[in-house]
Formats: sequence, structure tokens, C-alpha cells
Amino acid sequence: MQTGSVTTPFGRRPMTLALVRRQAALAEIKQGKTADKWKVFRDASAAMELLGIQSNSLAVLDALLSFYPENQLRQDAQLIVFPSNAQLALRAHAMAGATLRRHIAILVEAGLIVRKDSANGKRYARKNGDGEIESAFGFDLSPLLARAEELAMLAQQVTADRAALRHARENLTICRRDVRKLITAAIEEGVDGDWQSVEDVYVALVGRIPRAPTLAGTKAILNEMEMLREEVLNRLKMLENSQNTSTNGAHSEQHIHNSKSESVNEFEPRSENNQGAKWSSSHQPKNELGRAFPLGLVLKACPTILDYAPGGVGNWRDLMSAAVVVRSMLGVSPSAYQDACEALGPENAAVAVACILERANFINSAGGYLRDLTRRSERGEFSLGPMIMALLNANGQAKNLKAG
Repeated sequence: MQTGSVTTPFGRRPMTLALVRRQAALAEIKQGKTADKWKVFRDASAAMELLGIQSNSLAVLDALLSFYPENQLRQDAQLIVFPSNAQLALRAHAMAGATLRRHIAILVEAGLIVRKDSANGKRYARKNGDGEIESAFGFDLSPLLARAEELAMLAQQVTADRAALRHARENLTICRRDVRKLITAAIEEGVDGDWQSVEDVYVALVGRIPRAPTLAGTKAILNEMEMLREEVLNRLKMLENSQNTSTNGAHSEQHIHNSKSESVNEFEPRSENNQGAKWSSSHQPKNELGRAFPLGLVLKACPTILDYAPGGVGNWRDLMSAAVVVRSMLGVSPSAYQDACEALGPENAAVAVACILERANFINSAGGYLRDLTRRSERGEFSLGPMIMALLNANGQAKNLKAG
């Protein structure tokens, strides 16, 4: 095989450093290396998108390989083929001349073949006295031999990506079905909550599914759809827990849960020695002295959350539904919010999210901030009272509250 030298293209075709590097690499092919030309061709066909070539490019490469008489590409063999354009076009399914030349250039650019042009640009072979080819000018197939392992790896990558894409699409179909049926069930059975907003998120997400899916795009949509499914399930779970709490609390004389939830009695402390205690299971969250946080007081401190409750906030369940929407908007993970609900109670977790929303411009990571509040609460080092009063002061409501 003729290697070790660099040849420049004939005519107006430019020489580039990339061509120099590719030709120099041919001299590094290991002694005795061989590769099945049709196996290499199949690998190149599988990796065509990664190589930046087209189906017509493969037709030209197939035709060029057909002019090489042996099935094995060998390092010690003459790997230059020299068909005329007419012969090459005929074997490339009668491809037009201009198309043929364009795809030859694509194969050269992709580093699958190298031109070895003669002085006058003609393709031919010169034989010695024994009839053996002494030198040839045309298309060098050596890059296929040099890159045989690389092309095989690219083909394996494409196969793996296709399998991963198929798996991701299957998971997306299942997840999409789950979300669709869960939302429908919640709406048809009259479950409390702004399910129309959830429906709108679902429809927008489905609308982003591309007609020609890619692995990265499908995975991104799948991740968002899985988060939405977790969101829906979390809402349903929170409402179920809220209903159970309400049912259990109906048997307690100390539990106040009626239309007068902001009555004067709820401002009275239950115990003066309750600081640092865990929150009550009542639907009215308590501050560090055991006092109830009236819903009206929370909304005065955190009015921004009303923007996420189209139907208004008339009770604690409305606030919790709005907090779930805000949680998603702020990028707080469902698990972080669930941990907060377990540590603070669902109502207090909703209040914490409302407070974080009010200070969103000053918080780098809402999820990290909520997790920190959760950990501090579990250690008895955090209460919502000072946070609510600070927001009331910031909103100019504290003075009005004292005056009232």
C-alpha cells in the first residue's frame, strides 16, 4: 500500500490541514491489519448521521468498494481504485454527474476516502513489466481500513441510542397515559383543586413532543412528564391526608375548623411553654407560642401567592393547592416539598412556600432554602412566626395589625 506521503488535490480544489492530517494518519496503519470491506461499509451506513453523510454518499461509497476486487482491505495491498466518472455513476444507480461529484466531496470531507490525483487529474494505474500495478491515481480506500474500529464503535453507539430512544418513548407513552387518566379521574370525581391548571400544563407538555423525536429531546420531555405525574399524585395524597386530618380532628373539642377560622379565639395561646414544640395537627398552623396563624394574616404577609390561585384562597385547602403550583414554578422538587409537609405539617409547608415566594428575588435556590428550613424545624430551631412578621413589616402591615 502506498502510504507515508501527502498528495495535494488537482485543479481548484483546495488543500486543508485536515486533509494533511488524514493522509498522514494512513502511514500509522498497523502492519498486517485487515478488515472486511462490507462489514466496514455496514458500520459506516449505521453511523451515517454521526459521520455527516447521506444515503447517496453511501451509494457512491458502495460503488467505489465494488471496484476493489477483494473482500478484505489489507494494509499491504493496493487500496486505490480508479474508475471513471461514467463507470462510477453507472454502479451508483445511474447517479447524475453533478450529484456524483458532490457526494464524492462529502466522502472526502467525512474522512472515509482520500483523493490521490495524478498530474493531469486523470484516474489510472501504471503497471510494471509483470503486469502488477506499480502506482495508481484515483480514490484511496485506506481511511476505511484505518478507521475500521472507530466506525464499528460508532455503529454500536447508534444501535444503543436507538434502543435507548425506543425505551424512552415507551416510558413516555406510559407516563403520558398515567397523567392523562389521573387528571381525568380527579376532574370527573370532583376532587378539590385547580385541576384545569394541571390540565393546561399537561396539554402544553404534550404539544412539545417532537414529530421526529431525538433521544435528548424525548428524555427531557419524559423527565418533565414524570415530574408532572409525581405532582398529580402528590396533590391527591395531600388532599387525602388533609381529609383524614379533618376527619380525626372532628372528634377533638380543641380543633377549630369552620367558616369562622379567623375568629378571635384562634389568636389566644394554648400554652406559654410551647416554644420549639412541633406543630399541631390542626388545620390551623401554629406559631412558636402555640398561637394559630390566621389565614388572613398569612395572606397579608404573602399576598403574591394569590396570583397562583385563580379561584381565590378562601380556606387552607386553597392555600395548599396554590402552594403546590408555586412549588413547581420555583423549581422545588416534589420530594423536598413532601419532606417539608412531613416535618412542618401540610398547612405550615404551604405557608413556608408562600413566604419563600414572597422573597424569591433574594433566594438563590428555593428548593435548598426549603430543605434548610425543614432540617432546622426538625431540630426545633425554626418557627414561622418571625418569618411572617418580617414579611408583614416589609409589606407595611405590621403597624396596621397593631393599630387594629
